[in-house]
Amino acid sequence: MPDGHWTTRALITAAAVVALTAAAGPAVAAEDADTIVEGRLSDSTAYRFVVPADWNGTVFVNLDFAGGSASAAQRELIERGYAYGGTTRNVTGWNLGAAVENQIEALDAFTSAVGEPDRAIAMGNSMGGMIAAATGELHPDRIDGVLAACGGLSGTVSQWNQKLDTVFVLSRLLDPAGALPVEDVPADIESARNAWLTRLAEAQQTPEGRARIALAAAVGQLPAWSQSIADPDPRDADAYQAAWYGALAGDPLPYIGQAMSSRHTSTIVFGGMPSWNTGIDYVEQLRKASPESRRVVAALYDAAGLSLDEDLATVNAGERVEADPAAVERFAASYQFTGHISVPTVTLNNVGDQISTVAQQQEYEERVTQAGNASLLRQTYVASAGHCNFTAAETIAATELLLDRLDTGRWGSANAVQLNRTATALDLGDARFFGYHPDRFNR
Repeated sequence: MPDGHWTTRALITAAAVVALTAAAGPAVAAEDADTIVEGRLSDSTAYRFVVPADWNGTVFVNLDFAGGSASAAQRELIERGYAYGGTTRNVTGWNLGAAVENQIEALDAFTSAVGEPDRAIAMGNSMGGMIAAATGELHPDRIDGVLAACGGLSGTVSQWNQKLDTVFVLSRLLDPAGALPVEDVPADIESARNAWLTRLAEAQQTPEGRARIALAAAVGQLPAWSQSIADPDPRDADAYQAAWYGALAGDPLPYIGQAMSSRHTSTIVFGGMPSWNTGIDYVEQLRKASPESRRVVAALYDAAGLSLDEDLATVNAGERVEADPAAVERFAASYQFTGHISVPTVTLNNVGDQISTVAQQQEYEERVTQAGNASLLRQTYVASAGHCNFTAAETIAATELLLDRLDTGRWGSANAVQLNRTATALDLGDARFFGYHPDRFNR
C-alpha cells in the first residue's frame, strides 16, 4: 500500500484548507494518486472520502470513516478502485435518524465534488451497521446496497429492553439492596461500571453467584463465547457459564460496561427512560431461552443448592422499570427497522459479540421475511468472540458477496464453505465463516 493513501491533513494543499475553512463547499485535495474530499456537514459533523485515481464509479459510505484511520479492509477496497468515506458519530451519537440523514448529506457532498457515482453502498460496523441498514431502508433512491456488520438490527427499543432484562435480573439477585444502577445511571459512568464489575467478580467466586449470573445471561441471550473460552460444550455447565461471564464482565469492552454507558447517554438524548420491563414475566423469558441455556442454568442451580423457581419469583416480585412514553417514541423514531428493504443487503456478525448480541439478527430476518423481502437479504456468521471481531478477509468476502449480487442481479453462493474459500484466497487474515442460525430473539 503506497504511503500516499494515508498522509495526514498536513499534506492537504493550502487552497484546500482555505476552502474548508471558508465552508464554501467540500474541500478537495490530491494526496499522491488519491483525491481526498472532506469538510463538515450542516450540523458540524466531519466527513471524508478517499477517491483513488482509478476510481471505478462505486462509493462506500460509512458512519465512522472520518473519525479515524482506515481499516485494512477499507484500504483493500480503495486499492481495488472503490471510493470510500463517510462521517463520524461524534455529533449525532444515539440520534440514529440524524446520523442516517448525515450519510445522505455526505453523499451529496461527494457527488458535488467528484460526480455522480454509478452506485453507492452503505456499510458500517456496530452502530455503523445499524446506520447502514437504516440508510438503505430509508433511501433506496440513493443507496444501491447495504453491508451491515455487527449492528443491533432488532432495533433501538427492543435491544435496550433486552439489556434492561439482563441488568434487572442481576440487580434483583446480586444486589437486593439496590445499590447499583439499573436505569438511573449516574454521570460518573466509570464508577458505575467498576462497581458492577466488582460485584460480578465477587459473585463469580461462588456457586450461587455463578448460577445467578447464568440466569441473567440466559434471559438476556448473551453469547456463551468469550475471548478466553470459545464455543464451550453446553454439556460442560461450568465452561459454558465461564464463557457467559467473559461476555458479561470478564472480556475487554464488557456487556455490563456498555449497558451503563449507553444507558446513561440514551436517557439524556431522548429525554427520559426509553426502556421498560412492566408486564414482563421472567419465568417466560427463561422459557424463551435456548434449550442449551436452560439446561446449563438448571445444572448450575442444582449444583449451588438453589431453587430456580424461588429466584425467578424474587425477580418477578421486583419493582419494575417504567418507560417514559415520549422517550420511547423518540427512541423508536431514531430508528426501528421495518423489514421493508428494497436493495440487496448483507449482514455480517460474529456469534460471540457481547455488545450486538447475535439473536437480534433473527428478529431482523423475521421482519424482512414478513415484509416479503427475504430474497434481498443474506446473513453471514463468523465464529469469533468480541464486538465486531472480523478479519479483513472476512469483511472483504462479505463485501464481495454483495458486489457480486449488484453486478449480476443474483446471489452467488453465500454458504460458509464458499465464503471461507473467498476469504482464504485474499491472504488478509483468518477465514472463520460457519453455518449458523441464531436463537429466536426473545424481547
